[in-house]
Order: sequence, then structure tokens, then C-alpha cells
Amino acid sequence: MERELHMRFPSEGRCPVTPFPLRRSLLLAVLLAASVAPGASAQTIPPQLTLEDALRLAESRNPLLLADLNNVVVADWNLKAAHGALLPTAGAGSSFSWQGSGEQQLGSITLSELGFRNQPSYYFSSYRLGLSYTLDGRILLALPQARAERRAQQALGETSRAQVRLQVTQAYLDALRQQEGLVLAERELERAEANLRLTRGRQEVGSGTPLEVRQAEVAVGRAQVAVLTARNGVRTSKLRLAQLMGFEPQDGFTLVSSFEVSEPDWSEGELLGLAEENNPALRRLKAALEVQEAGVKMARAAFFPTLSLSASLSGFAREASSPDLLVSQAQLSALSRVASCEMNNEVYRRLLPPLPTQDCSRYLFTEEQRRAIVEGNNAFPFSFTRQPPVASLSISLPLFEGRRRQRDLEVARVSRQDLQLQLKDQELRLRTDLSTALGTLRTAYQAARIEEQNGVWADEQLRLAQERYRLGTASFLELLEAETIKARADRDRLAAIFSYHEALASLEALVGINLRAR
Repeated sequence: MERELHMRFPSEGRCPVTPFPLRRSLLLAVLLAASVAPGASAQTIPPQLTLEDALRLAESRNPLLLADLNNVVVADWNLKAAHGALLPTAGAGSSFSWQGSGEQQLGSITLSELGFRNQPSYYFSSYRLGLSYTLDGRILLALPQARAERRAQQALGETSRAQVRLQVTQAYLDALRQQEGLVLAERELERAEANLRLTRGRQEVGSGTPLEVRQAEVAVGRAQVAVLTARNGVRTSKLRLAQLMGFEPQDGFTLVSSFEVSEPDWSEGELLGLAEENNPALRRLKAALEVQEAGVKMARAAFFPTLSLSASLSGFAREASSPDLLVSQAQLSALSRVASCEMNNEVYRRLLPPLPTQDCSRYLFTEEQRRAIVEGNNAFPFSFTRQPPVASLSISLPLFEGRRRQRDLEVARVSRQDLQLQLKDQELRLRTDLSTALGTLRTAYQAARIEEQNGVWADEQLRLAQERYRLGTASFLELLEAETIKARADRDRLAAIFSYHEALASLEALVGINLRAR
């Protein structure tokens, strides 16, 4: 792939550099599109990949980033649960049971001893509707704590996102560096092959020696090894970039983003102000400190009273498998009342003066009563007998719990103090790292300028050496030395350009925003 590196430095202002114009991107895109099976596009990196595409794909596919972002979903549900804790709880329940026929024991006696023999089987059902409400300090403070925890999880997700963006940017720059290193290696191979042809031509006309031909052949071999190494570096760096984007190993894509090398004219104070607002690690610690502040308040809430309110409605139904026993019991009860009535009448008649007697026939068991018993027994499962409603209100205040509350409060305070100290350390670290990163970026910019000038001088030296060798006024060793100087100058220039962009990416990671867009 043929590319050219261009870098100009005007006397003032920013210095736009658009390196690496592509020559065969369209051909690569067509070949890759033809090799991809239908329906596989979701698992394939676009054939022409920009840095923005790489960042977007990584944010939507990187497994570790998605795992961190999933925690926000849990925090959302914790917030909903905190809202729900402020509302009363309601419950409904129902039960169904069966009791077989047979002898039953009531304490030390049995039902048969009480005159209840031949007990049938029974079916039972019941229901209960309940409403309860509890309010204390922890429930009241759980809502602001859940909000703080949600902000903390969001800050943690943003920190993870920033780390992934930095890793992808660095991997993209490394792959682009390897890609351009391959271009330089191929150019060096072309020059070495041209020198070999030149030395062989001179040998044929008698102005060259076999030693020069052998030296040119060695140079070609070394250039071929350099090309092989560079190709492997390109493939390895692309595989690493694909992994960070969340794809299976693949390298069938081309990097097409261009970058600018411009003089960093930001002041340290300006960058520090931006970093204090946008630095992901600093925002994460501030959000964690909010959570710990809520934790201290939550620990204090253990000293507050608790209010509890409850109310319930319930009912039951019972049905015997056979109503005969119920009818017999009712008949016995009616006979007992008739006998008691007749006994009372006999006593009343013997009194002086006698008292009026009662009509005992009214206690006789009737057919209507039998039908009522049979119909009343048909209650299972939903003919409930309602029980009295129940309501209660209670207030409790814990007085002494073995210093557990005091311990929890002190633990929360110490944890808050630890986070405050960590935040202070992070602020100091940020100032130091920011100053260092800005100095590194400025140094990289100056180095890039110098390497650009060195490249111009190396080009001129190689041109003069090639001309002198053609005229026979210079040896092949001088030509090889000029070739070596040119190759080193090209690589140093390439390294300086990418060192600048890597330093800029590190500075952007500290500031927390894209400085290229400012």
C-alpha cells in the first residue's frame, strides 16, 4: 500500500498534517465485501475503519465495558425499590385443607367421650387480606442513598468507558503506526532492489565490483526481513484492536483516519479546570463520597423511632363430607331442649301457686331446620364466614443495642474520611499528571518538528549519494550509509508523529474530553 507522510510547520498557528492518503482503499473494500457471507456483517469490522467507528463499536461491544454498564441497571432498580419502600405493602392469601374422618383428641379426652362419634371428613378454606406500613429513618434516607449510588455507578461506568476509549485510541494509533511502518519497509525494499539493479549494471560495464553486488543483495535480504516483520506487526496490532472492539480475531480492515499535528496552545490552568469537571476518576470518587455521606446519615437513622401500622380482613369456610352428623347433632340438641323445657314445666306445675308453663313444641326439630343445616354445610370453598377486622399501630424506639449503632456510625464516618483523603490524593495526582502530560505533549511536538527537518536533510543526503554513485565518485558503502540514515530518519519521524498523538490521547484521557475538537 503506497502512502506518503507530509508534515509542515508554518511559522505560527496550528500546523495541520493529514498523513497517509489512501491509494487502494476502494479495492480493499470491494474484496472484503465479496468475501463476507450474507448476514455476517454484525460480526465483521467495516472494511474502512475510522477512529470514531472503532470507539463507537467498542462502546457497544466491549464485554468488560458492558459488564460495568450493567451495574447501572441494578442501581436503577435499587432506586425504584427505595421509592417503593415509602409505600404501604399489601398482601392476600388463601388456604385449602382437608381433614379425614376418625377419632380426634382434645387434650386428655376425645370427641367420642364428649358424645361426638362417627366424625366425618371436613374441607376447610380461608382467606386473608392484609395492609401494613412501616416508616423509620432508614426508609426515609434510603431514597437519597439510592440516588447517590446510582450516580456512583454511572460515574464508574463512565470511568470504564474512558479507559476503553483510551485503550482503543492507543491500539488504533499503534495499528496505524505499524501500517505506516510497513509502507516505509516496502519503500526501503524498493530502494534496496533498485540499488541491486544499479550495482549489477555497473558490474556488467566494468565499473562495479562483485563485492558491491553482494552488499546490495544483503541489503535486499534485510529489507525483505523488515517487510515480513512489519506485516506481522500490522496483523498483530489489528487483532488486538479487534479484540478491544469486542470482535473475533480479524484483520481484514483498513485504518483510514487522519490526524493533525498542531502546537498545543492550551494553558495548564485551562486544562486543570476542564479536568476537575470531566476527569472520570475524579468524578467517580466524588460520586463515591456522596454515597458515603448518605451512609453516615443512614447510620444516624438507627437512633430514630419506628412507626408500624397494619390492618387485615379474614374469613373461613368449613364443610363436612356428610351433613348427617350435623343433622343428628341438631336433633339431639333439639331433644335436649324439649326435655329441659318439659322438666321446667313439671317444676312450674308443682309450685304453689303454679307458674304458667312453656310450649315445648317450639323446640322440636323441623324439616326447615334440617334443610338449613344441609344448605349451610355447602360452604366449601368460597362461602366464607367473615371474621372481625384487625388493625394495629405501634411505635418503637431502640434504647440500647450493645453499642452496635455507635460502631456502625463511626465506621461510616471513618469510611467517609478515607474517601475524602483519596479524593484529595486524586486531585494532587491529577494536577501532577496533567502538568507532566502537557509537558510530554509539547516535547513531542518539538521533537516532531525536528524530525521533520531531519527527514528533509536525509532526503537530500540520499539524493546526493545516489547521484555520486551513478557518476562513480562515491563508493557503494557511502550509498548504503545514506540509505541507512534515510531509513532511520523516516522511522524517527514516524515515531515522533505517533508519540505526539499518543501523548495527546493520554492528555485527553486526563482532561476527560476530546481536545482535538476544541
